[in-house]
Amino acid sequence: MTNPIPSRYDRQARFAPLGEEGQQRLAAARALICGCGALGSVISETLVRAGVGFVRIVDRDFVELNNLQRQVLFDEQDVADNLPKAVAAAAKLRQINSEIEIDPVVADVTHSNIGSLADDVEVILDGTDNFATRLLLNDYCVERGTPWVYGGCIGAEGQSMTILPGETACLACLVADVPPPGTTPTCDTAGILGSIVNVIASIEAVEAIKLLSGHRETISRKLAIFDLWDNQVRHVDLARLLERGDCRVCGQRQFDWLRGERSDSSATLCGRNAVQLTAPPGTKVALEDLATRLAGVGRVHRNDFLLRLHVDNYILTVFPDGRTIVGGTSDTSIARSMHAKYVGA
Repeated sequence: MTNPIPSRYDRQARFAPLGEEGQQRLAAARALICGCGALGSVISETLVRAGVGFVRIVDRDFVELNNLQRQVLFDEQDVADNLPKAVAAAAKLRQINSEIEIDPVVADVTHSNIGSLADDVEVILDGTDNFATRLLLNDYCVERGTPWVYGGCIGAEGQSMTILPGETACLACLVADVPPPGTTPTCDTAGILGSIVNVIASIEAVEAIKLLSGHRETISRKLAIFDLWDNQVRHVDLARLLERGDCRVCGQRQFDWLRGERSDSSATLCGRNAVQLTAPPGTKVALEDLATRLAGVGRVHRNDFLLRLHVDNYILTVFPDGRTIVGGTSDTSIARSMHAKYVGA
């Protein structure tokens, strides 16, 4: 005998293609959202409201004022409190639905931790802002046979694609490698409208709901492209890419990103005049000790999740795992120099 459907999901369970059985499956389902910025905040809220039983949110960043235009889970108090996005999002989501298990993780997704983050979930959703992480997710999912949903937005345009390993083309069929610097628009150069974020995130979320509720047959097998400003919608059939069989990942089974043969130790953050520097796996930083050491250098703020140093025209944000975001520059060499000068090698 199945458990009765909680009244909060009544209207959703009345949708015949989902039904009570689909709602029961959602309650037992597990999802991973990589990135909790614009896309990830909408995705996570949608899944939590829909009753997906376990939602893990992984994000490397903290909440800033310019996030509030499109990142729906955050508010001005989160900015004032210098909260990591994963932590702030989890607090909001638990208020929305206390029945759901929320697992916030403040970390960068790398080849070293992707297994521990994703081995116990049924679907992975893309809320990231860079192709290096997306290609890592693609490697992992194709190698393990885990479905995942890609999404990306810039300006008023966005696209989404669901990858079912062995059944559909993978992301590497479409994007073989990370685009060279300067060849693609960014949030800094092209801006972004919150409306396109909501559209693409909603598509990602409903694809996940189809999968998790047992309706794999309804998944889109095409790349969906939306331009809200010019009122254009396109769907591109990628079946021929899969049939060619020459893809590095799903055709030749070469998982360079997953093996760590390809990785980024630094990354210019989209929509930010900032660079993230990563640390070797296993790095631990005692934030309290670092705050003491930097007290005479500049203005220092510390909480349980991060330390922030204001010095000259830069802001250095250091996390316990050794990651540092250097704000005030998009030049990686300057960022590394500031890190070496104030934090250490």
